[in-house]
Amino acid sequence: MDALAGLLDGPRAREAFLLRAMLSPPWSLRIEDRAPISLTAVVRGEAWAVPERGEPVPMRPGDVAIMRGPDPYVLADDPATPPQVVVHPGQRCTTPEGEDLSEAMTLGVRTWGNDPDGRMMALVGTYQPHSEISRRLLRALPALLVLPGEVLDSPLVPLLGQEITRDEPGQEVVLDRLLDLLLITVLRAWFSRPEAEAPAWYHALGDPVVGRALRLLHAHPARPWTVADLAAEVGVSRAALARSFTSLVGEPPMAYLTDWRLTLAADLLRGSDATVGAVAARVGYGSAFALSTAFKRVRGVSPQEHRRTATGTPP
Repeated sequence: MDALAGLLDGPRAREAFLLRAMLSPPWSLRIEDRAPISLTAVVRGEAWAVPERGEPVPMRPGDVAIMRGPDPYVLADDPATPPQVVVHPGQRCTTPEGEDLSEAMTLGVRTWGNDPDGRMMALVGTYQPHSEISRRLLRALPALLVLPGEVLDSPLVPLLGQEITRDEPGQEVVLDRLLDLLLITVLRAWFSRPEAEAPAWYHALGDPVVGRALRLLHAHPARPWTVADLAAEVGVSRAALARSFTSLVGEPPMAYLTDWRLTLAADLLRGSDATVGAVAARVGYGSAFALSTAFKRVRGVSPQEHRRTATGTPP
């Protein structure tokens, strides 16, 4: 697993919120759901993505936008159209005055809007707030990015459009995986563009020494790494690796490894019933106590508290 693949392996949709929006002007939606990441793909018509801070960006058929939470944003037919719908956490929809719109705008299976024949059709996918998404990835993204359809050049948007309204056994899992694939495809295309201002770790992948070190850390997080061991694996001195890694990635090798291990641990705690000790062993900590200490120091909560919050389990 290379570092980019490892980083993008963090976002995994579980029971993601997905729908097909059908809207005719005038329309304007203010999204206040605090989701860590949302995607909007325009299938037909046009829309504007308006971040809380920054300039509105037009979207045309085939374009895909990624919105990084938790800041609110607006999707509208025109930036000047005042919001008519507010989307709250839990995807509860109201008017700006608070009147519930959940039933009024339902148009069928995962279909929502003000017109079943709306001039604008978009696919919307939202990762739930409790999703374990790499903080390193979130820090690398702007509040809003829009990738033109001709740059994406992927069959995933039409495929998601076909699957989103199906009501069959296992369909939630199918949609979650398609959303993951679309997110990864968009991010890979975005990071390759000059305007993306790709983060330091992305550029570091191309370095023959630091790139190899990153791949080793991601492929074998449970190894008892030291800087000296890592340097020996990539064929340079300890000092040379520490200097190059910190310069290119923005932090020392062991700090990077700690963040990666804790991201893996957080995902395992949420997605399995493994004990804290078992999780610790899988991500490179010698004991449950060692993992708990690091987890609480970096994330502010114990592994058990993280699991309860992520899974909704009562204390």
